[in-house]
Formats: sequence, structure tokens, C-alpha cells
Amino acid sequence: MNPLSAPHQREDYKLKDTKPQLGERWPHGGIRGAGGWISSERATSTYDLVEQMFYLYVRVVKARDLPPNPLTGNCDPYVEVKVGNYKGKTQHFEKKTNPEWKQVFAFSKDKIQSSVLEVFVRDKEMVARDDYLGRVLFDMHEVPTRVPPDSPLAPQWYRLEDRRGDRKVKGEIMLAVWMGTQADEAFPEAWHSDAATVKGEGVFNIRSKVYVSPKLWYLRVNVIEAQDVEPHDRGQLPQAFVKAQLGNQILKTKLCPTKTTNPLWNEDLIFVAAEPFEEQLVLTIENKVPPAKDEIMGKIHLPLNIFERRLDHRPVHSKWFNLEKFGFGVLEGDKRHEHKFSSRIHLRACLEGAYHVLDESTMYISDQRPTARQLWKQPIGILEVGILSAQGLLPMKQRDGRGTTDAYCVAKYGLKWVRTRTILESFNPKWNEQYTWEVYDPCTVITLGVFDNCHLGGNEKPASGSGAKLDSRIGKVRIRLSTLETDRIYTHSYPLLVLSPSGVKKMGELQLAVRFTCLSLASMIYLYGHPLLPKMHYLHPFTVNQLDSLRYQAMNIVAVRLGRAEPPLRKEVVEYMLDVDSHMWSMRRSKANFFRIVSLFSGIISMNKWLGEVRYWKNPVTTILVHVLFLILICYPELILPTIFLYMFIIGIWNYRFRPRHPPHMDTKLSWAEAVHLDELDEEFDTFPTSKQQDVVRMRYDRLRSVAGRIQTVVGDMATQGERFQALLSWRDPRASSLFVIFCLIAAVVLYVTPFKIVAFVAGLIWLRHPRFRTKLPSIPSNFFRRLPSRADSML
Repeated sequence: MNPLSAPHQREDYKLKDTKPQLGERWPHGGIRGAGGWISSERATSTYDLVEQMFYLYVRVVKARDLPPNPLTGNCDPYVEVKVGNYKGKTQHFEKKTNPEWKQVFAFSKDKIQSSVLEVFVRDKEMVARDDYLGRVLFDMHEVPTRVPPDSPLAPQWYRLEDRRGDRKVKGEIMLAVWMGTQADEAFPEAWHSDAATVKGEGVFNIRSKVYVSPKLWYLRVNVIEAQDVEPHDRGQLPQAFVKAQLGNQILKTKLCPTKTTNPLWNEDLIFVAAEPFEEQLVLTIENKVPPAKDEIMGKIHLPLNIFERRLDHRPVHSKWFNLEKFGFGVLEGDKRHEHKFSSRIHLRACLEGAYHVLDESTMYISDQRPTARQLWKQPIGILEVGILSAQGLLPMKQRDGRGTTDAYCVAKYGLKWVRTRTILESFNPKWNEQYTWEVYDPCTVITLGVFDNCHLGGNEKPASGSGAKLDSRIGKVRIRLSTLETDRIYTHSYPLLVLSPSGVKKMGELQLAVRFTCLSLASMIYLYGHPLLPKMHYLHPFTVNQLDSLRYQAMNIVAVRLGRAEPPLRKEVVEYMLDVDSHMWSMRRSKANFFRIVSLFSGIISMNKWLGEVRYWKNPVTTILVHVLFLILICYPELILPTIFLYMFIIGIWNYRFRPRHPPHMDTKLSWAEAVHLDELDEEFDTFPTSKQQDVVRMRYDRLRSVAGRIQTVVGDMATQGERFQALLSWRDPRASSLFVIFCLIAAVVLYVTPFKIVAFVAGLIWLRHPRFRTKLPSIPSNFFRRLPSRADSML
């Protein structure tokens, strides 16, 4: 696949403007707003960023006085709600004449083809056909409309009728029937007619839900020292280290440099812990016994609740803890509870509340607040996102021999995750769900991902052919809030792009409506001069390796905790949203980053090229004007800085006319995804450690060596230039240093007796001299610098 040969494909990868009918609309037309029946741009509603979808709601509350079966004397009732070809059933109760269901059914108005709503009450039979107990009929034209924030419609008792509707029969049912929208409180938990095929546990997996990330803490354990540790072989002093474990996280101190029974380490171990604290901190002191397995000399379990919660950089108090002893035989009795001469360990441990626990890449961070709620500031804005629909999705799996997609959308910002309901068997699903987040910093990113639900309890098979049932990725969208204008509604259709081993692929489009509302402009401007992360990240920073490890542990904890919700937000979804594999090696990503650096220097290169043209008088008029400007700046040097800043001000005002009018989106050209080699993609999707054949690994290793060799050459050249600069005064080359020292003395005397303006004027005229007075040979300073020695001669 070579997208370069298909320009229309690249156009298809771009952002598209859309004009959806947003705002809350009454069932018979018009917009609900502050002025009544109006057509203003913004409707006064909490659901003004989505298209209204109307549903017929039927709330089945309970029944009473139902007649028992004349043969069995029992009644196993259930209710069937029927609108046209759509049927919904409640569960049945055994031997109950006064059952309570408290269930809501929702039928999409667009799909209703009947003018009558029928509610049947039936008696469940194990063998024969279910018995008919009665029914209630409703004319669809007489159903009332309810629009929040109206209170819920009160249910009423209805007498049951016979099949013909001629007479009433024994029994009553309590119902409430109304026409509403997706803004209704009953919508999230309702049974939906378009999901009637989902059975069993799959019903829970299609509902829309809001999740909250667990509260994460950094646990800092400063292992200071231990006393009276004894190995099994008491005739030999131990060489000890401490192993600390919290859940799946295991860290070790360095070996104590000396063999002693009172080892000293004074080393920090950092863990990630989540509230509520379920795991305990397990510390073991072990003796390095080569070549056998390390010998445990003491152990202790510490609950995290005993540790102090620190809100600043002030030191916490250290404590001694007695260890449980290991290695006593049965004949000696149980001595584990003897504390008279027990081994002890000295710790300084605390839960760090002034850090922000990073569970996502700092490039796409959505929250910078510290863990401790006491340190949070007031929000500076509100982010509202309407997840409208998707168009043109590709089939993600096979069901009953045909391709299908059951799509849902997940959005993550700050601690709040949202998941829309799953739209079954649709390549153009419409969600029309709106969510709101508080914004504490504008320089943050909201991430939205679209997935295919593979946990509906059916007989579907993944299109990839893999046996594992994982929710498939359809695509992802990131929007940086600082790129949005305040109080403006952005309605765009974002391309859903996925990179696979076969190349970049458009999976469809996601239509969103986004609005960022500023609550305090002064607070927002104030934030631009402050650090991105809480101050503890700068007062007591972690190392790069520590941050990578802690972020990986935090992602695992978030994935596990969200996977325990109902319905679960699955691990593959959380990892994709948090970019769990962003640190892995990729030749494509390396090329993209290299060309990003090249594009940064393109302005400097263009300026250097323009100055070269000025120096060589390519355009005499421009060169003369530069001479005039140069003379003015020499005569009035105080105008240099004002001129520079005025020039940048004019450029900024000029560029305002061409400012971006839409949020950024995934760029295939910037990502170097259009012309990437298939083998490089195959390498990017390889497992770690690799699972490829030996010859493939050898080829890739040789390619990596070739790239690294070029980088090595560039780094060596940079080191050479720096060492030559050092050699000017190091007397490594005595003749060159002598010449430079004499030149410095002469330059000092000349610059002392000559005004600076004259020196600058002469230097500028020499630099701008006409090509007739130039030579193509390198200049004297350049020749002198290149002759200086470097330490490359001493390299093996």
C-alpha cells in the first residue's frame, strides 16, 4: 500500500467541518431555550451539544392480584412490552401474585412503526405455552412528553383486559409511559430495543457508564539501616540487602558494601499505591549467599495506613520496626515472637501527597493536580464534549457469517473516564451523549477512543482470526484544550486512524461537539507562568528511569481497578487510552521525530540562506537596505532589542489572520505513516522480547547498527568541535595556543582604544562586502579552528 500514489486518501485523513442540529428540541419541532420557541445558536440545556434522540419509555413497576393457574394453583408472572416488531421482557418470578419488577424499557422513536403500545402480563410455563393473564393498550398519539428537569412521571395502576379488550379481567399492573430523550434519568439503566439480541452478562456490557480513576499515591520508603541481623551460619558475617514488595512491585536496595550484622543503606525506594489500600508493604532482609539462593534473615508486613501523609518537602520522622525471625528449628521452639533481642530495621516512610502520580505520558497529560485534595486549586474552566456519532466504520468481526461492528466510545480527562453505550451492528452508530469535566489547567489533553465490543455473549469471531476476545481498537482522537477558543462550539468529524502491520488504515470518522468555557480568565493567564507539575516534582525530582517505572506501575493499577467495575473498562482499552507502548522502539517514530527537529531548524536555515544572499548581493536593493538598517543600529544600539521585539509583534499580528480554525488531529504525514516500510511496521508491532525468526532479528539488528553508526558519527563530530574549542588555551598544540594568546592580547588593546561602534561598523562592512572582494576559499579563522587538535586521536 502506497498512499502517496492516492492523493484523495490523504484528503480523507483530514479533519472535516460538520453542522449537526445541536440543542434540545421538542418532539414537534423547535428549540427549547430561554425565549421559548426560538432558533438561537445556543439552547439553554445541559444537552445542547448533542442531537436530540427521542425514546418511548415504559416503566414496569409491579402488579397485584394476579390470578393463579387453575391447574397448578401458582402464578409465575412476567411482563412483555411490545411496540410493532420490538419486544422486551422482564424476568419472571416464581409463585408470586404481587410481583415487583421496577424495570424501564426504551424504544427508539425513529424505529417505531406502530401506533399502539401493548403491555402483556403472562404466566411462565415450563412445558406448555405461557398463559395469557391480561394486557394494557396505549395509543401512541396520547403518550405524554416529559423533558428534564421535570420530575419523573408518576406511575399509575391499570386494570388488565382480555385478548379482545372487551372486558376487564382480574389483576392490575402499575405502569408509567412517556416520550422522552436521552437526557432522561431512566436512559442509562433502561432496556433498549436496539440491543434486544444481547443476552445474559452482555446486557451489562452495553450500558453507558462513568468511571473514576483510583486515587494514587507515591509511597517513599527510605531504608536507613538494620541492627542485629543474623545469618544461618553465625560464624560468617552477612552481606545484606533489603527487598521490598507492594503488590506486584518489587524493589531492592544495593548490597551493603561491608559484611556486618548492622548494615547501612540509606536508600529510597518509591512505589505506587492506590486507595483503598489493599496490599501491605512486605520488607525482607536477605543475605547474599553465592551461588545459592539468597537467605532471608528477617521479614515484616506493614499496612500502608500507618505511614504519614506528607503534603510538602519537610522530612518525616523515622521509626524502628522489629522483624520476624526465620530459620529456627522445631527443637529450639518457636522463637519468632521473641522481641528481646530481635533484629530491627530503621525506616523513614511516607505517602507523598504533594506529587502528581503520572499514569499517562506527559506529552498528553490530562491532569496535573497533586494527590492530596487539600492542595487542589479552584477550576478555571469547564469542558463539555458531545459524542455525537461515527460514520463509515469498518467491520471488526464476523457474526453469523457477516461482518459487523458493535461500537462504543471512551473518553478520558483527569480522573474521570466515560463510556458511551454500545450501538449494536451498525457502521454508523449514533450515541449523542454529552459529558462535562472540570478543567484545572488549559495545557491538558482529552483523549477519546472508539472500540468494538467483543463481550456481548454471542457467537461473534474477531476479524483478525485470533481466539482471544479483546475489544478491538477502531481509532483515537486527542484534543489539546489550549488550542481551543473559549465559549466556541467546535463541531468536526475526526478521522479514526489505526496503524497496523499492513500500514495506516482509516477505520471511520468520529463526530464530536466540543466547548471549552472559561470561568476565570485571570486564573488561566496566571497558570501560564507556573510549572506544569506540582512543585515537589522540581524540589525533589525523580530520575527518568524512576518515572518510567512508576508510570508503568500506575497504569497497571488503574487498568486493574477499572477492570473490576461493572461493566468493566477492560485492560486493553485502558492501555490504549494511556499509550502504554509509547516508549517502545519504532523506526517510523524515530524518523518522524528527526524530521520534526529538521522542521524546527528550517526557519534558521531559511534565515541563514537569506543572509547569504544579502552577503553575496543577489538582490542589490535588499543588500543596500540591510546596510542602511545596519548603520542605523550601529549609531543607535539602544534600538536593537526594541526592533527585534517589534518585528516579532508584527509577525504575530500578521499570522493572526491565518490562525488555525480547528483543533489538531492525527497527522499521517507528520507521523511518517504514509511511506513507512512494511518491515519497519512489522518490527514496531513485534513483542518484547522479540518473537521473530533469527534471520529477521539479525537483519533488523544490522539495520539498527547502521542507523546508530550514523548517529555515532554525528555525536563524535560534535565532540570534536567542542574539544577544538577547549584546545585554544590548553596548549595541546603549543604553536596554535601561542598564536591565539598573542591575538587575544592585540584584540584586547585594539578594542580598548577603539570605540565599540567603530569596531562593529568595520566588522559589519567586512561581513557584507561585495563578492568582488571575496574568495571561495575558507576564511582564516575557519582554517585556524579546523587545524586545532581534538581527543579523537586518542580514541581506540
